[in-house]
Amino acid sequence: MRITSTSCICPVLVCLCFVQRCYGAAHHGSIKVTRNQTKHIEGETEVHHRPKRGWVWNQFFVLEEHMGPDPQYVGKLHSNSDKGDGSVKYILTGEGAGTIFIIDDTTGDIHSTKSLDREQKTHYVLHAQAIDRRTNKPLEPESEFIIKVQDINDNAPKFTDGPYIVTVPEMSEMGTSVLQVTATDADDPTYGNSARVVYSILQGQPYFSVDPKTGVIRTALHNMDREAREHYSVVIQAKDMAGQVGGLSGSTTVNITLTDVNDNPPRFPQKHYQLYVPESAQVGSAVGKIKANDADTGSNADMKYTIINGDGSGVFSISTDKETREGILSLKKPLNYEKKKSYTLNIEGANTHLDFRFSHLGPFKDVTMLKVIVGDVDEPPLFTMPSYVMEVYENAKIGTPVGTVTAHDPDAANSLVRYFIDHNTEEDRYFTIDASTGTIKTAKIFDREETPWYNITVAASEIDNPGLVSHVPVGVRILDVNDNPPELARDYDVVVCENTKPGQVIQTITATDKDNSANGARFHFSLDEGLSLNPNFTLRNNEDNTASILTRRRRYSRTTQDIYYLPVLISDGGVPPLSSSSTLTIRVCACERDGRVRTCHAEAFLSSAGLSTGALIAILLCVVILLAIVVLFITLRRSKKEPLIISEEDVRENVVTYDDEGGGEEDTEAFDITALRNPSAAEELKYRRDVRPEVKPLSRHHPSSSLDSIDVQEFIKQRLAEADLDPSVPPYDSLQTYAYEGHRSEAGSISSLDSATTHSDQDYNYLGDWGPEFKKLAELYGEIESERTT
Repeated sequence: MRITSTSCICPVLVCLCFVQRCYGAAHHGSIKVTRNQTKHIEGETEVHHRPKRGWVWNQFFVLEEHMGPDPQYVGKLHSNSDKGDGSVKYILTGEGAGTIFIIDDTTGDIHSTKSLDREQKTHYVLHAQAIDRRTNKPLEPESEFIIKVQDINDNAPKFTDGPYIVTVPEMSEMGTSVLQVTATDADDPTYGNSARVVYSILQGQPYFSVDPKTGVIRTALHNMDREAREHYSVVIQAKDMAGQVGGLSGSTTVNITLTDVNDNPPRFPQKHYQLYVPESAQVGSAVGKIKANDADTGSNADMKYTIINGDGSGVFSISTDKETREGILSLKKPLNYEKKKSYTLNIEGANTHLDFRFSHLGPFKDVTMLKVIVGDVDEPPLFTMPSYVMEVYENAKIGTPVGTVTAHDPDAANSLVRYFIDHNTEEDRYFTIDASTGTIKTAKIFDREETPWYNITVAASEIDNPGLVSHVPVGVRILDVNDNPPELARDYDVVVCENTKPGQVIQTITATDKDNSANGARFHFSLDEGLSLNPNFTLRNNEDNTASILTRRRRYSRTTQDIYYLPVLISDGGVPPLSSSSTLTIRVCACERDGRVRTCHAEAFLSSAGLSTGALIAILLCVVILLAIVVLFITLRRSKKEPLIISEEDVRENVVTYDDEGGGEEDTEAFDITALRNPSAAEELKYRRDVRPEVKPLSRHHPSSSLDSIDVQEFIKQRLAEADLDPSVPPYDSLQTYAYEGHRSEAGSISSLDSATTHSDQDYNYLGDWGPEFKKLAELYGEIESERTT
């Protein structure tokens, strides 16, 4: 099958296509492919040759943007099997088949039914096939071909980033690059000149130029001055077809601004200025302004003003306002019309940021002369000093002169001055002032320890013009006199250990004095000489404003005395010297061997345990409740009396207990216990007092000789027999106890009851070295030793 296209093949070539089909040759881009053939040669095996297609293939072209009324002819498909009898049917498939491209199934002519745009799609891939119209069987294999959309110049160049805003420094060299602009053309750059763009400048000459190929914009003049013209609007055109006639074009605007450089020096509008300043102007206040003009902007116009010479350079100062770039003239010293009536100042204004490329345009500074005229005004009185400091003793009487202030009228009239104190604060009420002389006197009694310094304000006004008032601060220092005795620096909690040694320092004390160092900085400590010598403690003056408390005994006992009081006399070194007496409270506490306090009296123990008042009250309430329960229980037991024998039927074993403990071995009045000490001293048996005997007891009289000879064992057996035979005892068993210790030993008693009356010189200090198990024993014997020593 052969494909032809009238858009690219002339009629001569059409004729050649028929010759090609006859001879099977392909010329001018045509290829003839026959069907697969197999050749048999005698005596040789079957040989398969390369198959050839039965198509004549060509690439089609179709112009874009076709606007004709009829469909645009694209090309023709023709098969070798087509004899022209209509038996061959051509089928077209692929991109756009049936919608954009249609085919005549009999002739094979292809037409385009729509206007195509190459910028949207450049080519279409389709497939063609020839089939037998009767059998619908393919006569040729399916073949693929391409229809390309041929470009025309239908798109103008476009500046996608415009309009542009760009800056360039003023005074730049000619040819300085400003900006490069780029235009894009949607046409095919590989076909013709449709996409070949050339740049040109439509507006902005002769200041700027543009490179026609690259689109680079450059300055076209030397030394373009921003102060002359700052903004430029440049129009750049891009034209395709290499700028030829008939090409399409597009344009953009480039807004160019010249940026400032420091190429203009500052200039004062005048060479001479005059300024009026009244003599009443306050020091530090602004009295005038001056400004030098600079055509530059931003930091290039920043400047600094200075006073370079003149007789007023020490009286006035000048500074620069950063916002307005003005010179602010201020007053450094007070003006006095009577002394000087005018001043002359030379003021310079200079740029602070210089560009040395333009130094030839300088100098970048200017000088002008300012004359300051001082105006005369009626001034308030002037004090001879800016402030006063006076002194007075704290024991000064009311009306004592403290000092004198002096003021005068600075004007030529020299009016009289009146003085007074502004009683605005409480401190001002401690002083008075003489209205004529300015002498300040005391009005109250002072206490330096309460207020050591007073600040008052004295005012002075002219008698002729009371509205003009001036003020001066006056400080009054209160001088000290020795009127406060020394006292202890704090409340000392002095503790002495029970096992302390004589001469041991238990506390170092210091003192304070409300007076200053000139009256009482040196302290002397001593014990009160009016009292007798203290046998327990002594005091040592350390000569450094401290004193040490020392012990004079070997041991102290809390049980004997837990608190000692030591009066201490303290005197200062003032004139006259003053003294005071303070009493130190010394507590006796039990300490460890290393001197750490272990416990003191009950109050200290509770305090150290951290018990609060609420906890102590709760404990006391619990104790009271327990005591009330015990008393109630005892009362109930005493009020309840039960007979020893409840009934005759209730016979059981019981133990009768008597809770009468007596007074011990030393108690001989409660009842006679001689019978228990020695059976020989026992008298005749007494009847029981708890029950009344119904029968007369047996005779219990024994001669004294038998009692002397009986031993304790026989005595107990005899008592047991009598108890068994006694009809008056209760009908149950009872327990009788005899605390008989036996006869007196020849070696004497080993009891400790009478040991308190004996004396021993033995030293029990070694018990303290036996460890914590014997600590309490060491304390007990230490207390006994301490009491005996006392």
